[in-house]
Amino acid sequence: MKNVTLADIANKTGFSVNTVSHALHDKKDISAKTKEQIQAVAKEMGYIRNSSASSLRSGKTKSIAIIVGDISNPHFSIMIKEMETLFRKKGYTSFILNTDEDEEMEWTAITSAISKNVDGIILCPVQKTEGNVRYLMETGIPFTLIGRRFDQIPTNYVVCDDENGGYLAASYLLSENHRRILFLNGGAYISSAKERLLGIQRAFVEKGTPLDHLRVVTIPVVNSNQEAAIIQILKENADCTAILCFSDIIAMQVCHGLGRMHVSIPDQVSVVGFDNIASTFSFPMLLSSVTSSKNKVSEEAVKVLLEMMEGRGEVHRQIVLPTKIILRETTKFTGGS
Repeated sequence: MKNVTLADIANKTGFSVNTVSHALHDKKDISAKTKEQIQAVAKEMGYIRNSSASSLRSGKTKSIAIIVGDISNPHFSIMIKEMETLFRKKGYTSFILNTDEDEEMEWTAITSAISKNVDGIILCPVQKTEGNVRYLMETGIPFTLIGRRFDQIPTNYVVCDDENGGYLAASYLLSENHRRILFLNGGAYISSAKERLLGIQRAFVEKGTPLDHLRVVTIPVVNSNQEAAIIQILKENADCTAILCFSDIIAMQVCHGLGRMHVSIPDQVSVVGFDNIASTFSFPMLLSSVTSSKNKVSEEAVKVLLEMMEGRGEVHRQIVLPTKIILRETTKFTGGS
């Protein structure tokens, strides 16, 4: 099948090639009526814009790379969908790349994005090392971190207030007379994991509860079946009456494990997750969770990156969004009695 050219559309519509080009690129010098007419004919004729030729002329590919640790985690997939939609409305195509929380895969994802001449990158960094992000800074490609940040590297980022999120969750559980709490956390190299732990510890100190009543166990954050390992951890910490989890995915596996152990939720043990994916997906039990609006995080990340690509943004835009705890069926309200 012959490729439809601008000249073909011009012959069909009676407009000049220049007018056709401007209409298809949504230029302001063409009336809405003319644009609509030309775009309708172009669609009817099966015209496909040559993005490679356009990028050669403009130096822009109108493409964005979104790099995250685990696409299968609903926390990421919800935000990816929102960001892809927002970028598409601005005329950008998004490429999604997965790192499996591995620094070598992250390096491959970053270099792959660069080789495709993307105009910008959204990155949830692995954080086991700083090297990949420092390299990305040296390339000069606009990028924004999402969900995690580096203390020692001045970058753009959009994160939620993880320290306060941990504080709110622990404060609530302590106010409900839970005195031994298990925290299933991500690796200490992850900024959000570190900050959530700091918030939990702050709550313990404020409530006058000994810190040795807090049990912290590190488990992988990549979405995988960890049921056997989690059940073993639960058995080793059977005196804990509340469990905080780094993510809702981990929390749901905890709930399943407790069910296998014939432990009643929330009568015997309360469970709180992070991310609030239950607001989008249905689970057998409605999970109490700490949340920051994923839509807001996505919107701010897209806004920051677009401003950087257009040369309008601040050099280092750093946004921290508020968190709150949403109480559902996996926690039991007693009024502190």
